[in-house]
Amino acid sequence: MILDPIGDLLTRIRNAYMARIELVEVPYSRIKSDILKILKKNKYVAGYEVVEDGHKKNISISLNSVKVTKYVPTFKRISRPGQRIYLGSWDIRKSKNGKGIFIVSTPKGVITGYEARSLNVGGELLCEVF
Repeated sequence: MILDPIGDLLTRIRNAYMARIELVEVPYSRIKSDILKILKKNKYVAGYEVVEDGHKKNISISLNSVKVTKYVPTFKRISRPGQRIYLGSWDIRKSKNGKGIFIVSTPKGVITGYEARSLNVGGELLCEVF
């Protein structure tokens, strides 16, 4: 039983990058799919695909080759199940002087901190990637 599915997703991606594995499988959920869409758009992962195996869905994530990029991104979970962190749009700041992104769950969906600031919406601060 997984108590923190988003933390589990970030940990699996981080461990795969450190082990230089280019393909990771995680159980499917819509919020994980939304987070991976943002990570793909910002080029932290190469791609992802939802795979159905009978009645069970998984997400197959292809990672960037560390041998080629020579860069391992850092994934940091901020809002946890025991301590939720909510911010207004005016409190969302730049991550690592603009070199990283915050991923925020808002009423408009799961979006980056830059998009939340421009749309003037706040929400739960899920994680930081840099």
